[in-house]
Amino acid sequence: METSPRPEIRYATSGDVSIAYHVLGDGPPDIVVAPGALSHLEVEWEYPLYRRFFERLARFSRVIRFDKRGTGLSDRFADHRLPTLEERADDIRAVMDAAGSERATVFGSSDGGTMACLFAASHPQRTSRLVLYGTEITSEADPTDEEIAARVRRARAEWGSEAQARRDLARFAPSVADDPEWISWESRVTRSGGTPGSFAALLRISRDLDIRPVLPAVRVPTLVLHRVGDRVVDIAQGRMLAAAIPGARLVELPGADHYHWIGDADGIIEEIEEFVTGVRDPAERNRVLATVVFSDIVDSTARAVELGDRAWRQLLDRHHAVIRRELARFDGVELDTAGDGFFARFDGPARAVRFACRAREAVRELGLEIRAGIHTGECELHGDKLAGVAVHVGARVAAIAAPGEVIVSSTVRDLVAGSGLSFEDRGERELRGVPEPWRVYAVTAT
Repeated sequence: METSPRPEIRYATSGDVSIAYHVLGDGPPDIVVAPGALSHLEVEWEYPLYRRFFERLARFSRVIRFDKRGTGLSDRFADHRLPTLEERADDIRAVMDAAGSERATVFGSSDGGTMACLFAASHPQRTSRLVLYGTEITSEADPTDEEIAARVRRARAEWGSEAQARRDLARFAPSVADDPEWISWESRVTRSGGTPGSFAALLRISRDLDIRPVLPAVRVPTLVLHRVGDRVVDIAQGRMLAAAIPGARLVELPGADHYHWIGDADGIIEEIEEFVTGVRDPAERNRVLATVVFSDIVDSTARAVELGDRAWRQLLDRHHAVIRRELARFDGVELDTAGDGFFARFDGPARAVRFACRAREAVRELGLEIRAGIHTGECELHGDKLAGVAVHVGARVAAIAAPGEVIVSSTVRDLVAGSGLSFEDRGERELRGVPEPWRVYAVTAT
């Protein structure tokens, strides 16, 4: 219950190369995903926004994901020989064969879009539709061998470091470029997804990229998705791509993030769902991943009786002012206030934990003690209100906190790994109204 079951990793054989893949959902239809430059099926699956994107696709299809040769769990490049575009496209066929897919929508993201185009042109009998996101059809600036060598030297010195992650996120995901959680995750994907050597190979492949001769031969229904502010692949590339593929439909999306699972990911999924199935799922449009925090004052009734109505009201106003000050400090959003309790939302679980701990210390200066509970999960968004099972879990986690404690669900604890936060395991607990037990943790240090 804590996270979605990790899909089983399987291997397809493409020539003498083993290609790692996994399958989500049941289908039909099938969607085969050709990923961007670096990927790692297991590490990426650990991050909620990434996982959520493909779980949403799997609600209306059977999703087949794989790591390209040279990356992730697939075989690395042998003898430093660069794979041809034809070999990379043939990996799609090998994965489809291994997964028992006769015909599928091929979804090419970023670098994966080039191999998806060649596959669709070469195997129209096995391609029902083609979806391209953030795809470059020809290199905009050809680096020299010396420039590539300099970039590779820098990569070897910084591979998987925080400095490299910050620099990459500034281009690939500017909306989260300063988020410590995303920086940590980007570093992990880089280290596990490839090596400086594979990065060098990808640079050389990209330099020689030009799939314009292939595009007129793509004769399957094609959807081209591109964000207008994409800092990695200019929107002009998406427009050229749509113009060159007969009958292709271009959808220009708002935003500057190149990663499709960040930003308005639901908008991308809705476009794909309508293109593949002919309908959209309106019930799923208003769902969002959020971290919820519930707090309340310990023994508030006894304090109110002790102080009297007027003094208690004044103290409660000071408490509310402190909580709201800390919410603003940590970018939290107040959703509801009932008596002495607060219900708030955060975009990042680490910020939520730090808010709760800081608020706990701040209200102690008023002579008050609070307790708090924190959970991260998918919520229903109704205007500016949140609802759903994740909200109930957060409220129940708060209810089991002792005076002065900040208790988090195992989901929160897993998501903030590497953030410097420390926890004490409090075991599995039954949460009232929630069908299965949850493991919870007390925050011990921030």
